[in-house]
Amino acid sequence: MQIAVLTFDGFNELDSFIAAGILNRMRPQGWNAWITSPTEEVTSMNGVTVRRQRPIAFAQEADAVLIGSGIATREIATDAALLAQLALDPARQLIGAQCSGTLLLAKLGLIGDLPACTDLTTKPWVVEAGVDVIDAPFVAHGNVATAGGCMASQYLAAWMIARGASLADAEAAVHYVAPVGEKVTYVDRALGVIAPFVAAQAVAA
Repeated sequence: MQIAVLTFDGFNELDSFIAAGILNRMRPQGWNAWITSPTEEVTSMNGVTVRRQRPIAFAQEADAVLIGSGIATREIATDAALLAQLALDPARQLIGAQCSGTLLLAKLGLIGDLPACTDLTTKPWVVEAGVDVIDAPFVAHGNVATAGGCMASQYLAAWMIARGASLADAEAAVHYVAPVGEKVTYVDRALGVIAPFVAAQAVAA
């Protein structure tokens, strides 16, 4: 499983790095999560500059795509040339978005009238884009998932692992990164959030 973690200038470090870190726990099984950006370097909302691992075109060929948030998402959402490079395909790809990344999913026409999640700051913009925002940390419809809140990145990563591999693999990945002394609590919470959507997709399939 090759995963594009879309990361733009002004990105939120928690979104890109936590998700990538958890997903890369699956490297022994051949998975790789790559920081994917339109430019060679991107600088976070807190001034952290990183070099991309894959160009933006990689998003179209990846098996899965995660779209993080950032302080420049509203501007990105109006950049027709950039959005045109994101011809994502939910029939073939697992696609997830977090916080203001949900706005990009809406602009790409991948949400429609389905309920979605986002953060409280971004909510008015996502509602303005015609999305039904719900008060929940995570929701998935088929191969498209959205999450709200920086720490909800663990849910997106766990869902992607569960869908691409198994719930047992998702449990192992979350268990590894969870705080010592709280691992059972973290695993139970994460699986409790994503499992109903994984099960629903299995039934639909």
